[in-house]
Amino acid sequence: MSHAMRALLAAAAGVCLSSVPAAAQGAPAHGHHGAATRDTSFAGVQARGKSAMGVDQYTSTHHFDALPDGGRIELQRDVDDSVGVAQIRRHLHEIARAFASGDFSTPAFVHMRNVPGAAVMAAKRNSIAYTVHELPRGGELRMVTADPEARRAIHEFMAFQRRDHHAGGAGR
Repeated sequence: MSHAMRALLAAAAGVCLSSVPAAAQGAPAHGHHGAATRDTSFAGVQARGKSAMGVDQYTSTHHFDALPDGGRIELQRDVDDSVGVAQIRRHLHEIARAFASGDFSTPAFVHMRNVPGAAVMAAKRNSIAYTVHELPRGGELRMVTADPEARRAIHEFMAFQRRDHHAGGAGR
């Protein structure tokens, strides 16, 4: 192929691509570097969270608190929903049992990676107490420890969860 022909094809390709939205070309939408990736990643977390927890993540509210004695995960429905509230409570009890046995596969599935702090929490599982308490539209899972290394791991776990779920909560 001649140099002139290559130049003509390259120009034609450029014109065709210029009519395609930036996001479809693999570039971030709205001029924000990485925005499309973040939106897709968050949507994935939300979808896998719904699968793992059994309730719609867009109509539920998470809080991940780092506390002086450990941490707290709160999950509540945003509206009155007795079926959803019961499912949240079942999920929190399941998670409490899994975490107490050193199994952090559910958060790994939701986030599609090993969650920071989880490996230490698994190794220190005997020094962390997990308890579930009911809240009006869901519940909370409390993690309490006197072990400084386990507490740091819990705080790391909570900070990651706040960021990845775009959730509220107290940080330490």
